[in-house]
Amino acid sequence: MSEQSRRPRTSGKPYRRPKKDPVRLLAFEALRAVDERDAYANLVLPPLLRKARENEGPEKFDARDAALATELVYGTLRWQGTYDAVIASCVDRPLGDVDPPVLDVLSLGAHQLLGTRIPTHAAVSATVELARVVLGDGRAKFVNAVLRKIAQDDLDGWLERVAPPYDEDPEDHLAVVHSHPRWVVSALWDSLGGGRAGVEELLRADNERPEVTLVARPGRATAGELLDEDAAVPGRWSPYAVRLTEGGEPGAIEAVRDGRAGVQDEGSQLVAIALAGAPLDGPDRRWLDGCAGPGGKAALLGALAAERGALLLASEKQPHRARLVAGALAGNPGPYQVITADGTRPAWRPGSFDRVLVDVPCTGLGALRRRPEARWRRRPDDLEGFAPLQRGLLRTALESVRVGGVVGYATCSPHLAETRAVVADVLKQIPDTDLVDARPLLPGVPDLGDGPDVQLWPHLHGTDAMYLALIRRTG
Repeated sequence: MSEQSRRPRTSGKPYRRPKKDPVRLLAFEALRAVDERDAYANLVLPPLLRKARENEGPEKFDARDAALATELVYGTLRWQGTYDAVIASCVDRPLGDVDPPVLDVLSLGAHQLLGTRIPTHAAVSATVELARVVLGDGRAKFVNAVLRKIAQDDLDGWLERVAPPYDEDPEDHLAVVHSHPRWVVSALWDSLGGGRAGVEELLRADNERPEVTLVARPGRATAGELLDEDAAVPGRWSPYAVRLTEGGEPGAIEAVRDGRAGVQDEGSQLVAIALAGAPLDGPDRRWLDGCAGPGGKAALLGALAAERGALLLASEKQPHRARLVAGALAGNPGPYQVITADGTRPAWRPGSFDRVLVDVPCTGLGALRRRPEARWRRRPDDLEGFAPLQRGLLRTALESVRVGGVVGYATCSPHLAETRAVVADVLKQIPDTDLVDARPLLPGVPDLGDGPDVQLWPHLHGTDAMYLALIRRTG
């Protein structure tokens, strides 16, 4: 029997090998890593793209391929909740019974059909070819049948079908329409304290692709130098920020390669700037970053400290993250030290520092634009897991600062359980403290609320949803 005669046949036609599409194969590989290994797309995707670009074969990967692969990965992850609702209405079994690799292929196809301008025929045929390569012909037929059902309507039409009416269930409606878990919608609504319009603006902002923002580290680089790059414009609020409006590869910029500049959201820059600008009573010689990994805020704080002749001690519990901090601070123009230590069990004497920053571990709900998979990975129970650590780190920070010194409590989450609740609980236990109004320390930044703490927002400020409370020790 010949080789070809042993091949399966479809509709009486000779067997045709599936055509490998390097862009969609790469996107599928990234999604599987996110699903199987709990990886983050922003860590998985760059090395995959770099490897693809280095391929010298006939399937050469160019900039357009990289852009499409990036859009397919991030778009699929952002809209996973919405696409799951659509796919669930097109299959004859519970979604949990669909094999995860099959669901990833279906989601990639759904995004091409409902979230991009790729023509319907091309989206279906390319995704079915992908299914033939990674799943086999049998499951590719299932993928084809489901995608043809999805292709019968556009996104607005599907939302009319799968989202409950707003008047009947507002939170579930917004969760499906804007692709966020219901509990996250509820938490963001509570944190905003406003009506439907505000929370919808925030949910939309979470689904937008964020700009790449650079920081020029004082004493080592200037914003003006970075503005010489293509499509670079000044930051909105930080004097050290520059935005790359057309994406771009930060690693191709000399100042970033040299460590004189870095990639850092403007919200994170504002946290460091506000702490550095807070008024003190007494000397200003020793600063502490008590949760320094991976080093972005430490590098900016170290540069700001150097301008005043102050020393920065950067402490990080995890050794591999401490190495990242050391790399970020290498070449700092002033004195600094990096240590591996647990911030809740300080390796320094109480009252040793004039300024202390603790950017505590959290759910990361403030950075859903950059890490869209986090919205599906996090659970409400995670709040309880972080709570003791957040309170312990803030208590230690307040014990580490001298009387008259200032502590900055920061977190990349707007959830009230990780922000105001933590500060209120700890200040009840340590009475000799005062909250400092952080708003005047961010001049020109609008919509900062009633204070004295500050909550930044993607839809209002174009930043991650960073929270900052400044606290002065008074006794």
